[in-house]
Amino acid sequence: QVQLAESGGGSVQAGGSLNLSCAASGLTTSTSSMSWFRQAPGKGRVGVAVIEDRGDTAYANSVKGRFTISRDNAKNTLYLQMNSLKPEDSAMYYCAARAGPLTLTRWTYPGSYDHWGQGTQVTISS
Repeated sequence: QVQLAESGGGSVQAGGSLNLSCAASGLTTSTSSMSWFRQAPGKGRVGVAVIEDRGDTAYANSVKGRFTISRDNAKNTLYLQMNSLKPEDSAMYYCAARAGPLTLTRWTYPGSYDHWGQGTQVTISS
């Protein structure tokens, strides 16, 4: 059974940083495509960043240059380093995964993923 457990969320002031983690079990990060999504109250789930099984990455325009997605295959863990945070980054952040490759043109579609974590809350104050 695949489980994804996010951690690292919290409340920080604008301009600050957070590093989210997603510990995976029942799934191997080195052979999986994994993403971070976020969902603000009353809004849909939006793709933030993806790392394919081969290691290629992509980002939403709103976070390019500020967020970095990475993984530690030895720890089977996905990360999202978030810098220069803005109030509009406030949301519940979810880790998503699928075994094998992912067509990058479809990485922002929630239906492209088979497994989801429970989320971690990020709140940025101005």
